[in-house]
Amino acid sequence: MIQERAAQVEERICRACERSGRDRSEVTLIAVSKTKPIEDLREAYRVGMRCFGENKVQEITEKYPQMPADVQWHMIGHLQRNKVKYIVDKVAMIHSVDSLRLAETIQAEAAKHQVRVPILLEVNVAEEESKFGLSVAEVIPLTEQISTMKNIHIQGLMTIAPYVEDPEENRWVFRQLKKLSVDIAAKNIDNVDMCVLSMGMTGDYETAIEEGATMVRVGTGIFGDRVYRT
Repeated sequence: MIQERAAQVEERICRACERSGRDRSEVTLIAVSKTKPIEDLREAYRVGMRCFGENKVQEITEKYPQMPADVQWHMIGHLQRNKVKYIVDKVAMIHSVDSLRLAETIQAEAAKHQVRVPILLEVNVAEEESKFGLSVAEVIPLTEQISTMKNIHIQGLMTIAPYVEDPEENRWVFRQLKKLSVDIAAKNIDNVDMCVLSMGMTGDYETAIEEGATMVRVGTGIFGDRVYRT
């Protein structure tokens, strides 16, 4: 089933790229494997998945040694500062940086491990109270502060759009994040690139691609409904 679902997702990504005049190579598919058993990840790997997204540090540390070395792990969930040390040398990117204190912790731990960590700033564009993330107004000041940290590289922005039945309702969210990234890029801040826009999930990734997403995070669309451990 994972093979069939992955093929459907791939086809939809290709169509969205065609509609928006983009090349398929511009969009990275992240298979959101949170709560999924290692067997499912291995099956996804066999059909070509190499980027996996996890919400919890514990799941990354458990799955990391069980998967091939060429897997890229993406931390997409809220990250607690006391857990940064467990993943700072294991992840390809942290998508969910939303405070100066978290960035300072990542910088300190990255320096200890002698690594440079790519990060995204998480923006709560829709200002939902139930979600983490910076307000749009907070992003540029924080970008300027973090840009001085030598072991962190800001590569772009991430958002989690509201859950909606009609993905068209989230188009404005994706458009706003894209505009913000363009505004930041225009400032030419040292150590800051705006090459990554992580936006769009199973319900709305096609719309996100049409609005400029370079990474889409798809879980249910690949693995089926989520199973929570009890």
